Amino acid sequence: MTAMDRRTFLGVGATAAAGSTMLSAVALERLTARSALAASGSGRGLKARAATSEAGYGPVAPVKDQRGVEVLALPAGFSYVTFGHIGGRMSDGRPTPLALDGMAAFAGPDGTVRLIRNHEDRNPPGEGSLRAPFRHKYDRQAGGGTTTLDFNPRTRRLVRSFVSLAGSVVNCAGGIAYGRRGWITCEETVAGPNHTREDLRFPRRHGYCYFVPVDRGPADLRRTAPLRAMGRFAHEAVAVDQRTGIVYQTEDPGSGLGAGFYRFLPKNPEKLEAGGRLQILGVRGAPQRDMRKGQTPGDALAVEWFDIDEPDPEYTADNDPRGVFNQGHGKGGALFNRLEGCWYDEGSIFFVSTSGGDAENGDVNSDGYREGFGQVWEYRPHPRHGGRLTLWFESPDGGVLDSPDNLTVTPRGGLLLCEDDASTRYVDTHPLRPGLGHVNRLIGLSVAGDPFEFAVNIFSESELAGACFSPNGRWLFFNVFGASEGTPSENLGGGMTCAVTGPWAQGPL
Repeated sequence: MTAMDRRTFLGVGATAAAGSTMLSAVALERLTARSALAASGSGRGLKARAATSEAGYGPVAPVKDQRGVEVLALPAGFSYVTFGHIGGRMSDGRPTPLALDGMAAFAGPDGTVRLIRNHEDRNPPGEGSLRAPFRHKYDRQAGGGTTTLDFNPRTRRLVRSFVSLAGSVVNCAGGIAYGRRGWITCEETVAGPNHTREDLRFPRRHGYCYFVPVDRGPADLRRTAPLRAMGRFAHEAVAVDQRTGIVYQTEDPGSGLGAGFYRFLPKNPEKLEAGGRLQILGVRGAPQRDMRKGQTPGDALAVEWFDIDEPDPEYTADNDPRGVFNQGHGKGGALFNRLEGCWYDEGSIFFVSTSGGDAENGDVNSDGYREGFGQVWEYRPHPRHGGRLTLWFESPDGGVLDSPDNLTVTPRGGLLLCEDDASTRYVDTHPLRPGLGHVNRLIGLSVAGDPFEFAVNIFSESELAGACFSPNGRWLFFNVFGASEGTPSENLGGGMTCAVTGPWAQGPL
């Protein structure tokens, strides 16, 4: 498909889906550049780490936060503050829980930016780090959930923080709800009463999405029921098409297990609890296509969608034959490897496969699959057929991009990818922090598909997660993940939220 053909296709799709609303000039500029990249097949990136700064904001160097601690390396002109540290006392009196993961930014009260942040607590039943009264918890033995933080960009300080959802577990990523009404948080597990693993044998079923209203305040904590119709599987992230309300979902059951890309067709986009239909993506004419290797950047694949007959199945193991993926794959659904971050932008849904791709990182899964350094996919819906799926970028080596996880689309149309070094054999060092064996970074991709290094975690080997921009685009927020097991006091200060600002207009983000 040529750039002009794709522009016509995208314009028709957006018009039909949104009535008389046309794509903005900025959106068309983004899409034209991306389609030109795809058509050229050049989305495999650059070959050396040293080259990654050239397309962005220049080389990065260590920068201290407001405490005088070097947490990040950033380009010249950028500064940051850290807050919401693990173990710190929140304004509701509770300690900040572990495992700071997916996150979104909203307009908050009194000129603040409101962040809703996930906690991927992986403690066994009864030992979780997010504390709340039993009456406010879906599962009394589950210690994950979300916290809400209000950040004042004028004073560069945290105003308040509090628990906003309790009683879930392994809250990994999520997405912004229809109409920006709140945050959909997702459980990356199928833990439950019949699981064969004792550490996953919780009293209630897990593997669901939950809705956290953006206006939920510190005195509004309440028991929140799971959105069962959206499926029970190892959820990673969601992205809601803001024109139609359709919810797209990624799945990460772990290495060596099949992962699918899903959509949920709600009866009422503003009331997901009212139910709807869950479907898995497949490639038209190629049932059960393996997307992990051998894919060509730029190829626009026609897709179709298969209904999931039982969206809330029983599980005794992560790869239970009754599971959602196995149901969908049996009908013709496509096979991916570890789908993680997912984000909506101007009619496109971008999502990543953490360990997909032809360039191998050295790890071999139990099924014989040799893991790659990561893929970035773009799905483009269409009102009259299943839509198109394109491999938009594939990493050629770990120096360019290693194990993308969360991602966001930036105000200027680029992509920002959070690394979570998944490979054990590939040693990912960095000259700015030679003592660390597995360094994680924020990697930018310009609209033209050029990769560059924007930030480096020089504090620890922890993954970076939850990247999102303030509503006005002036602040970038993300998390240093920290630990996922133990207690907050045992991991005091090991994870935190970072707020970065600087000369954004001088580069592609």
